[in-house]
Amino acid sequence: MAVWRAARRADILHAHDARAHTLAASFAQGAPIVVSRRVAFPVKDGPLSRWKYRRPTLYLAVSEFVRQRLVEAGVDPARVTVVPDGVAPREAEFRPVSDKPLVVIPASDDPLKGVALAREACRLAGLELLRSKNLDVDLPRADLFLYLTENEGLGSAILLAGMFAKPIVASRTGGVPEAVLDGETGLLTDNDPAAVAAALNRLRHDPALARRLAEAARARALAEFTSDKMIARTLEAYRRVLSANPSP
Repeated sequence: MAVWRAARRADILHAHDARAHTLAASFAQGAPIVVSRRVAFPVKDGPLSRWKYRRPTLYLAVSEFVRQRLVEAGVDPARVTVVPDGVAPREAEFRPVSDKPLVVIPASDDPLKGVALAREACRLAGLELLRSKNLDVDLPRADLFLYLTENEGLGSAILLAGMFAKPIVASRTGGVPEAVLDGETGLLTDNDPAAVAAALNRLRHDPALARRLAEAARARALAEFTSDKMIARTLEAYRRVLSANPSP
């Protein structure tokens, strides 16, 4: 009931997850709906899903990969714009990889996030692995950042690692190649233990490469993936929606 009352007063309804999307589609009283889509999973088919996905005025896709998923599901491309995630800038500078490198990954119980793969790859490479529950605390002491996943919209933890100027190894899947430019701001790898271990060791044994990639990752994070940039893109999307749907 509270959602319904708020929807009646709103100029825009902005939904940030699947449940909120359903509520907005159900309770909107003429206000335009904006939906943020951050996941890379295909859109479900079926009458209810098709109805729900026709309702929004605009989708904010976290990556071009996610935008394409929506288009493949039948959403008009004109109703989808890309607004990547952003992170707050941090004070940081590149620190050379130590003699006993520490590899940091985000702690997760999601089987798609590749924790078992990361363990096996670090075992093969002879590297210490830390599953971090607080990346702001653990990234400053990390030597390498590893992000393995089977399915990803973009990877905000990758953006944070870039902000901390860490050499990055990540899965070549979903929207991750938009967060990590292979050979420019990090290394992309297949989800294979030997391939991941080889990428980690490449950075470990090539200090110049590790520095170049880490510094480029930080520069790109500051230029493209700040929270201020995300807010500005979102506000611009709101303006577009309101100009196309003026209040009565």
